[in-house]
Formats: sequence, C-alpha cells, structure tokens
Amino acid sequence: MPATVGPVSDNPSPDVVDRSTGRKPTGRAPLVPGDIDLTGRRALVTGAGRGIGRATALALARFGADVAVCDRLDDDVKLTGAEIESLGRRSCVGVLDVRNSSDLAEWLKQVGDRFGGIDIVVNNAGGGFFAPTTEVSPGGREALIAENFTQVLDVTVRCVELMDNGGSVINITSIEGHRAGPGFGIYSAMKAAVENLTRTMALELSSAKVRVNSVAPDMIPTPGDAELMADSSAVADSNWEMTPWPEEGHPDDVAAAVVWLASPMARFVTGTTVHVDGGTSAASGWKRRSSSEAWVL
Repeated sequence: MPATVGPVSDNPSPDVVDRSTGRKPTGRAPLVPGDIDLTGRRALVTGAGRGIGRATALALARFGADVAVCDRLDDDVKLTGAEIESLGRRSCVGVLDVRNSSDLAEWLKQVGDRFGGIDIVVNNAGGGFFAPTTEVSPGGREALIAENFTQVLDVTVRCVELMDNGGSVINITSIEGHRAGPGFGIYSAMKAAVENLTRTMALELSSAKVRVNSVAPDMIPTPGDAELMADSSAVADSNWEMTPWPEEGHPDDVAAAVVWLASPMARFVTGTTVHVDGGTSAASGWKRRSSSEAWVL
C-alpha cells in the first residue's frame, strides 16, 4: 500500500512536488467555455490578405486577440486590418514580403512597439507553382525554399524574442508535407521540413513555455489553390468524391484549429500536427466514386 505523504488539497501549493512524478501539480479547475477566450492575447498572422490567413486573423480577433497582419497584397491586407479593428481589437498592418528579412524586422519592431510583445504566431505565408522538380530553375528553387521554409524560421525566431510570457507558434503546412507531391516537389519538401522544424522547436522552446504545432490543411478552397488546381489538373474528375467527409472544407475550418491551438485549452499540446483535410490523410489513397459507397484503391 502506498504511503500517505500528507493531506490532499484541491488547491495544492505551487511549491509542492508530487513524489510519484517529480512534478508540481497543476491544480487546474474544470474546463469552462471561457478557456478558449483569447482576450488580452497578442497575435501575428503572416499571409493574412486572403484565404486561410485572412480567416485565421479574423477568427483570432473575434475570440478576443489583438492581431498584427502582413501580406504582399496591399489592399487585401489593409482590409483585413480594418476588419480586425472593426471588431474592437487592435491591429498592426504590414505590406511586405516576409522573405525580405530587413522589411520583416522593421515591421516586427512596429508590432512590438504597438502591442508590447507577442503571444501567438501563425506562420501562414507560403506558396508555390506547378512544375516537375527537375524543370524548376535555380532561381525558382531558391524562391520556393525561401517562401516555404526560410521565412518561417526567420519569423519564428524573431517573434519568440517578443514572447515575454510563453506563447504559441502555429505553422500552417499542408498534406503535401506528409506525402509525395508530383509537380510540387520542392514545395512539398519544404512543408515536410517545417513539420520537422515544428517538432524540434517544440522541444527546444518547451522550457520557455512556448508551444509549437502545425495545422496541415487539404481541399480548402482558396483563390491561390484554385489557380494551382487549374495549372496542374491534379484534381480527379467529378466522378470521384474530393474527400472522405461529405461536405466541402472552408478556410474557417483551419482557423478553428488555430484558435484552439492558440488557446489555453491546448496548454498540453505541443510538437504535433492537426490535419484539417476532411479525412484525406487518413484515406491514404483510398477513394470512392460519387455514385457509390464502396472504397477502392
């Protein structure tokens, strides 16, 4: 029979260490709806002019966060910033290419001055084009690596310096980081690299209480993806279901995962990936015709 080490308390002292685990007890209260509230948090979203980035920035603001946003799309990102402020939250808009390190540093200084720090970082900016890997020019390779990996690392390192009381870093990757990507080889490889970076930085930043996670979307209709689908002809014809889930995805589905990961509800979640893809990663090649319930390979 285990020895009794003392009276049990609903609110143990933060200095008491559990002898069975060697850790301090959390003394947490039961979950309540307010645990997903982001009021008072300071967020930053890259690539927030449209699509997933825009939906994410607005969702964070609706849940209470002040949100800094940047994009190369001047009018679009300014509109996102205006909508954030219309929700009663503060914003700090940057019109820039995140691959330009000096422009990024200048904008982050503005964000730090306005917000006093950062609690949530969403690395959403990225992109690619369709071309067989061996046909991508040296300049194209460099651009794809910079846009989908180098700038993610640069943004993260710079933003962690502005996290004065822990935080949450959320990298928007892709299902292509978890499977082959014919016609998108370098893009897919960089998304896989960010997935690996996510896990490594989750360990390295844990002592600073900075959580690092990824969200991997697929089949989320956005203006950019529509252009890529048209260029690549990679999507099956209408005889086949697009995803195992019978409804179409939406940028807000990705935003919902980000809000959860950014909130106290996900306090014990780090170094992992949330797949927002209607089940395509689980399907692993299995598919079904629109006219049938049978799954085939």
